[in-house]
Amino acid sequence: MIQLDPIDKKLLHFLQKDSKQTNKELSHKLNLSVTAVYERIKKLERGGIISKHVALLDKKKVHKNFVTFCSIKLVQHSKDYVIDFEKQVTKLDEVLECYHISGDYDYLLKVIVADMDEFREFMVKKLTTISHIGSTHSAFMINEVKHTTAIKM
Repeated sequence: MIQLDPIDKKLLHFLQKDSKQTNKELSHKLNLSVTAVYERIKKLERGGIISKHVALLDKKKVHKNFVTFCSIKLVQHSKDYVIDFEKQVTKLDEVLECYHISGDYDYLLKVIVADMDEFREFMVKKLTTISHIGSTHSAFMINEVKHTTAIKM
């Protein structure tokens, strides 16, 4: 496991805010050479701390701002049902996140679509066709109060 020093943590903070910053810009902020910044980033990538670089989209501007949280209960919590459900749900493009959770439900899904009609179509033609679902409960986002992808170091 890689031990993160204070400079690594600052570098990760800057990259999480804007990963398009050049190594030259980062070198000025960190008081390091461009080569040192490059090597640190490569080390963090090789160590799996940085898993990928992505572009975050504005949901409204791409007309996908109907966010729903779906709680899923399987009919039975056997190993085969769990594996089968997880394999099938990962194929659904509308599902941005899926968590196996404790409590009354087995899974929590974050689903993003354009509107209620598209959500209904997703539920009827995709989600509820997955085997072993016993029940679902959906809650619709009213307002996004906080959304971040940054992990504080």
